[in-house]
Formats: sequence, structure tokens, C-alpha cells
Amino acid sequence: MSDAEDPLVSAEWLRENITAPDVRVVDATWFVPWIKSEITAREAWKREHIPRSVYFDIDDIADTGSPYPHMMPDAVKFSARVRKLGIGDGNRMIIYDRNKFAASARAWWMLRVMGHKDVKVLDGGLQAWIEAGGEVEDLPTPPSERHFTPRVRSDLLMDARSLEQLVGTGKTQIVDARPEDRYFGRAPEPREGLPTGHIPGSVNVPGSQLYDTGGKMKSAEELKAILPGRAQPTVTTCGSGVMACVAALAYARLGNWDVAVFDGSWTEWASDPARPIVRGEV
Repeated sequence: MSDAEDPLVSAEWLRENITAPDVRVVDATWFVPWIKSEITAREAWKREHIPRSVYFDIDDIADTGSPYPHMMPDAVKFSARVRKLGIGDGNRMIIYDRNKFAASARAWWMLRVMGHKDVKVLDGGLQAWIEAGGEVEDLPTPPSERHFTPRVRSDLLMDARSLEQLVGTGKTQIVDARPEDRYFGRAPEPREGLPTGHIPGSVNVPGSQLYDTGGKMKSAEELKAILPGRAQPTVTTCGSGVMACVAALAYARLGNWDVAVFDGSWTEWASDPARPIVRGEV
């Protein structure tokens, strides 16, 4: 696998290749905290998952000392966590979830930030796997540590200070993947206490526009009509850095693999009253 290829694989491809010795399947399902799920995402994985898959928890493989949710950890912590999952050097990683790319796209981006190129996302997630005749199991995957060598690509990770310096320059387009009502400030943010609105100069492309009703990402031709400036320097943002990764994944499908993700996204930007905020349509 390489950056010249599609960042997604089909369930049919995975069925044909899942027994290859270098393929590792990773479940990165994540449930937004304000939707009161009866079970956690980890519990959902324990009950039903693609055979031999391991669970990648974006809230655990994170900078837990940050005030913002699931921020990217440093290379030492990231490597230690993924080694224990048995994924690392020499693996072809296939990431999936059960919730329309949340958070398989996030795990895909995190692994690429840490320099791993052989990583793709299962288009349509667990549902597509089941519909293609794939089996599921509830058996734990035996732990088998594997060395992971980080080669950090800092260009794929945008922090708040760097983004502040880009706002208003026109050098980089900022794509906000939140729902339209939240972007324009017509609806409250689900995280209590955050003001509404958007980053000055950003454009809104709701993440829900990037996939179809079945949870598969739209084709490259369809995405061309949705995503602005597909060959331009781009940074994506959202509420907390999950849906922003779905937008980055969509840009990769169009051949732009160098899109940066604003890790803290709106949660970090709006937490500082000194940062500018735009409300309404401009």
C-alpha cells in the first residue's frame, strides 16, 4: 500500500486478504460522549468484532494530561500503546469502526502522523463486512507485542498557535466538518460552556456529506463536487478532531495526502476567549 492508492479498502478485499501474515485489523469505534450509549465502544468490540481484530481506543491512546479530549500523544506513549496491541513495523493495518468513520479515520490519521504509511480504512466499517459475508466473533485477540518505530510527520498535525498565524493569510484553506448549524452558530455546541461560531475564513463542509446512507465514503467523483480546493494546502477542523480526520481521509481519496488536522479543533479554539470567532453567514 502507498499514498498513491485509495486510502480505503472494500470488505471484499479484506475477506480475501485477512489471513495474510502481515495484515492487522484494528477496531477504532468511538461513541460521542453526549449520546448516552448503553455500552461503551470497547464493550461493543468485545461483543462483536472482525476476527483477530484489536481495539484502538482514541481516548486511551491520547495525551490524557491535556484539557482537551483525545489529543495526539507524544511518540513515546503512542509507540508503547500500539506495541501492546501487536501492531507495528511491517504490518498492513486495516482500520474499521461501526459508526461511519468514527473513529477509524482518526486512528488512520494518528498512525500516519507517527509515520506509518501502510494503513487503510475499511469502507463501510463493520456493517459492510457483515453484508459482504464476513464472520464476526467475540473472542479476545491474544496479545503479541510488536515493535513500532515512530517517524513523526509534524506537518500533518496543526496546533492552535500555528493555526492562529495562518488565519487571514490565505495561505491555507481551513475546512470545518461540523454540522452547518453549529458552524454558523445557530445551534449550541454539545460540549457545555463552549461558545458557538467558527474560525474566521474557514469554510463549512459537514462530515455527513462525505459518506452515503450506508456509511460508505462517497466516490472520488462525488467528493470533487463537495470538497473545496482539493489540491490546495488544507487544514481540517471539527468539534474535537474526529470528524476532521474523516475530511482528511476524503481529501486523501482525491489525492491530497498532506492535509493537516487541527487536533484540538473547536474545543480548543473556542476555549480561549482571546481567539476570534465568527457567527452567522458572512
